[in-house]
Amino acid sequence: MSPDEYCQHKTVQSGSSFYYSFLFLPPERRRAITALYAFCREVDDTVDETSDASVARIKLAWWRTEVSAMYKGSPTHPVTQALQPHVATYKLEEQHLQAIIDGMEMDLDQSRYLDFAGLQKYCWRVAGVVGILSASIFGYTRPETLAYAEKLGLAFQLTNIIRDVGDDARKGRIYIPVNELQQFNVTAADILNFRHSEKFEALMRFQNERAQRTYDEALALLPKEDRRAQRPGLMMAAIYRTLLDEIARDNFQVLNQRISLTPLRKLWLAWKTYVRT
Repeated sequence: MSPDEYCQHKTVQSGSSFYYSFLFLPPERRRAITALYAFCREVDDTVDETSDASVARIKLAWWRTEVSAMYKGSPTHPVTQALQPHVATYKLEEQHLQAIIDGMEMDLDQSRYLDFAGLQKYCWRVAGVVGILSASIFGYTRPETLAYAEKLGLAFQLTNIIRDVGDDARKGRIYIPVNELQQFNVTAADILNFRHSEKFEALMRFQNERAQRTYDEALALLPKEDRRAQRPGLMMAAIYRTLLDEIARDNFQVLNQRISLTPLRKLWLAWKTYVRT
C-alpha cells in the first residue's frame, strides 16, 4: 500500500463527513487534504485508542519528532510521507501541525473546561488550525479567507461537541463549559450518567444557537473571490448544519445515541452545495 493509498484508506475507514467534500477536488489537492485528514486521525486515535496516558504521551512525542523530520525531508510514517510533497506547495506551516498535537495532548491533561474562553483554546488547536491548513490546500487569494477558515473550524468543533456529548461522557470527558452547566442547573453527574431532562435540552439549545451563530460569522468572513476555491468547506458547513438541525429536531437525544446523516444524504448535500457555489 502506497502512502497515498494508506491515507485514502484511513479517511474512508473513519466514515467522516469530510470525505464527501474531498471528492469534488482536483487530484493533487484531494491527495493533500486526504493526507492532512489522515494525520489528524492518526494523532487523535493516539489519544482515544490508548488507555494508558503515559503511553499516549510517548506516542504524541513521537509524532512531534516525525513532523519535524517531515519538514527536514525525512518522514518515515506513510501519513507524513504522503503529506510531505504538499508542504511547500500549499505553504503548510509546521507550527500548525504541532498545534494539532498540542490539542490532542490537552485531552490527556484535562477533561473539563471552566468557561468558553478555555474551550476556545482547545478548539483552536484541534480545529481552528485544521481550518487554516485546509483553506491553504483548497486555495485562496485574500487573507480574510484564513479568518473564515479558522472560524469555520471552531463551528465544526462545536458541532462535534454537541453530537458527541454521550460518547465523550463514556470517556469521562465533558467539553461543555462548567459555568454553562451551572447556568442551566445541569450537573456533571447528569452528563456522566446520561440523564436527559428539560434542563439538559435547554443547555443544548444554548450550545446549538452558539454553533449556528459561529457558522454565520464564519460565512460572513469569506470573500466572494474565494468562494469557489473554498467549496469543500462550504459543503461541510451544509452537512454539519443539517446534522445540527436533525439533533435539535430530536430534542438533543445525544446522551445515549450518536445522531448522524446517511452517506447518501451527505453526498447529496455536498453535490447541491457544489452546484450552487
